Amino acid sequence: MAGAQSRKREGATAEQRTAAAHRPVARVLVDVPLPVHLDRPFDYQVPERLDADAVPGCRVRVRFRGKLVDGYLLERNETTDFKGTLSWVERVTSPEPVLTPELLEMAQAVATRYGGMLADVVRLAIPPRHAGAEKKAPREPGPPPPRPETEGWNRYQHGQSFLDAVHAGRSARAVWQALPGEDWPGRLAEAAATAAAAGRGALIVVPDHRDLQRLQDACAALVGDGVVALAAELAPAERYRRWLAVLRGAARVVVGTRAAMFAPVHDLGFAAVWDDGDDLHSYPQVPYPHTRDVLTQRAHAAGAALIVGGFARTAEAALLAESGWAHELVAHRTEVRAAAPRVTAIGEDDTQLARDPAARAARLPSVAFEAARAALGAGAPVLVQVPRRGYVPALACGDCRERARCRRCAGPLALPGGSEGGAPKPAACSWCGAAEAAFKCGNCGSRRLRAIAIGAGRTAEELGRAFSGVAVRTSGAGEVLATVPAKPALIVCTPGAEPVAEGGYGAALLLDGRTLLARPELRAAETALRLWFDAAALVRPGRDGGRVVVMAESSLQPVQALVRWDPAWFASLELAERAELGFPPARRVAAVDGTPEAIEALLDSADLPPTAEILGPVPLGAVDEDGNSERERLIVRVDRTEGRALADSLHAAQAIRAARKAAELQVRLDPLEML
Repeated sequence: MAGAQSRKREGATAEQRTAAAHRPVARVLVDVPLPVHLDRPFDYQVPERLDADAVPGCRVRVRFRGKLVDGYLLERNETTDFKGTLSWVERVTSPEPVLTPELLEMAQAVATRYGGMLADVVRLAIPPRHAGAEKKAPREPGPPPPRPETEGWNRYQHGQSFLDAVHAGRSARAVWQALPGEDWPGRLAEAAATAAAAGRGALIVVPDHRDLQRLQDACAALVGDGVVALAAELAPAERYRRWLAVLRGAARVVVGTRAAMFAPVHDLGFAAVWDDGDDLHSYPQVPYPHTRDVLTQRAHAAGAALIVGGFARTAEAALLAESGWAHELVAHRTEVRAAAPRVTAIGEDDTQLARDPAARAARLPSVAFEAARAALGAGAPVLVQVPRRGYVPALACGDCRERARCRRCAGPLALPGGSEGGAPKPAACSWCGAAEAAFKCGNCGSRRLRAIAIGAGRTAEELGRAFSGVAVRTSGAGEVLATVPAKPALIVCTPGAEPVAEGGYGAALLLDGRTLLARPELRAAETALRLWFDAAALVRPGRDGGRVVVMAESSLQPVQALVRWDPAWFASLELAERAELGFPPARRVAAVDGTPEAIEALLDSADLPPTAEILGPVPLGAVDEDGNSERERLIVRVDRTEGRALADSLHAAQAIRAARKAAELQVRLDPLEML
C-alpha cells in the first residue's frame, strides 16, 4: 500500500514538472558499468527547479534502465537528436563542477589511447563524493612561494637551464638520471617549488607511500601549506577533501601515488614521475593506464615541463630521449664516478676466483663476506637485498629435482620457518596451507627435499649465525622500515622495501642475481637492473668505502651496466632489442584474451590497421584431453604511428560484439605482464 502511494506521488510530481527555459537538454555520462556499444553520453531534460544547480561538470542522479543512478552533467543544449521522450534529471547531487572541461578532455584522451571507455577513466579520476568534505575543503590559494635555491641541480648538465624553463613556463621535457646517493625528493621539490613560484601548478607521482612521505616532507619545507598529498589509501572523506582543494586551486603542488596521475591541477606547469619502471605505476583496473603515459600526455596537452626520473632508466624513457621528444638530464661522468660506490661482480677477475674457486656457485661468496665485515667494522649498516620473501619459498625433490608439490591440491611446497614444540615446522603448501610431514616425490619416490629458493627470513637467520653479535633486521611485506640509524647492522629486505640509512650504507649485497635475471619475462633484465640500482644508490660513495657486491656473472650486460653505473647504455640496448623483436615501446601491442570462438569472431569483425601483425592465438592455462583450451590469447602489434588506430579498431569491434550480446573479451594495450 505504501509503495503504491509512493508511486502515485512520483507520478504527480512528474506531471507537474516543467523544463528549464534555457538549454533544457542535459548530456549526462552515467556512472555505471556499460556494454561497450553504450559508451556515450545520454540526453535528459533539466527541470526548472534544478536550472541553477545543473551546471556542466556537476554530479546528478538520473533514471537509467529503470534504476536511479549517478552521473555527470557534461553540457547543456537547446535541442536533442533523440526522437522519443526524454527522461528527467531527478536530482543534482552537488552543484560542485567536479568534471571540469580539462579533466574531461584528459579522460577522453586516456580512454582513446588505451581503447577503453570514458566512464571507466572518469571513475579512476574522480574519487567518491563525501558531503562533509565539500564544506571543509579550502577554496583560496595562498601566496606563491619564493623561488627556491637550486644548487643541487648544478651537478647535472643543463640542470639550471631546465629549471629556468620551468619558471618561465616553457615546455621543457627531460629524462633525468639521478646520481647515486642523490636526495631526489629534494631535487623534485625544488622543481615543483620553481613552478609554484611562477604561479603555476606542479604534479609529482611516486610508486609507494614511503617515497610519498619523503617527497611530501621535502615539498612542505619549500612550499608550506600549498602542497597536498593524494593516495588511494586515504580515508574517503580526507581523500575527497584534498582532491577538492586541488580542484578549487587551493593547492599549487600535488604529490601522490598512481591515483594522483589524474589530479585536476590548475594551470599545470610541471609534472614528474619517479621510478617509472616500478609496476606500481600501472593501474590494475580498466583501461590499465600507466602513470608515465598519462603524465606525458598531460604535459604535452598543457605545454608543461616534464621529468621522467630515476636511478635506472626504462626502455620507454630511452625512447623519449632518443626520439628527441625529451632531452637527457644527466651528470658528467666524473660526477658519477665520484658519487657511485665500488661495484663488484662474480668472476670480474682471476684473483677473485683463485681466492674463492666456489664463488660462482656460492650464494654468499667470500668477497661478499669481506665487504660486509669491512662495512660493519667501519660502524656502518649493510644492506642485503633478497628477491623473495619468506623462509624457503620453493622446494624440490632432493634426487630428481622435480618441483615438490602438495598431494592434496598440487600446490608448491615451501618451508614456513619457525618451530612448533621445539621442532622446526614441516614443509607446507603455499596454496592450501596443509602441512606435508611425509613428502614423497611423485616422479621418483624419493623422500628427500632441497631448497631451490631462499627467502629473506632464512637469509636473515643464516646471516645472524655468520655475523654473531651483529643486529639483523628485516624489511619486507610484514614490516617495511623507513630509515635505519648509522650503526653496525645487517638489513635484510626484499626489493622495493630498502630503508634509507643515515649517512648511507657501508655495503650492499645483492643476492640471487641469477634468480632475478632468469625470470620468464621479457622485462626480467630491465627489472633486475632497476632493483639493483635502487639499492646500490643508497650506499656511500666508493671514496668513502662504499661497496656493492652483486651475485651474478660479471660478463652479463645488466651487471656491466651496474659496474660502470651506466643505466642509459643498457636502456638503449634494451630499446634496440625491443625494436628488433617488435615489442613495446618500439611498437604498440594489444593482448586479447577470451574463448577461441570469441577471438575468431573479433578477427572477422575488426578493421585492423595495415601494419597489424597477428600472433597466436595461444592457450591460456590448462587444456582438456583433446588439447583444447577454454581461453586463449591473441597478440596484435602495429607500428607506433598506428597505435591509436589499433585502439579504435578494437574498441569498435568490441562495441559490435556487445550489441550482439556476444561473449566478452579482455583487451589490454601494452600490458606489463606480457613483458
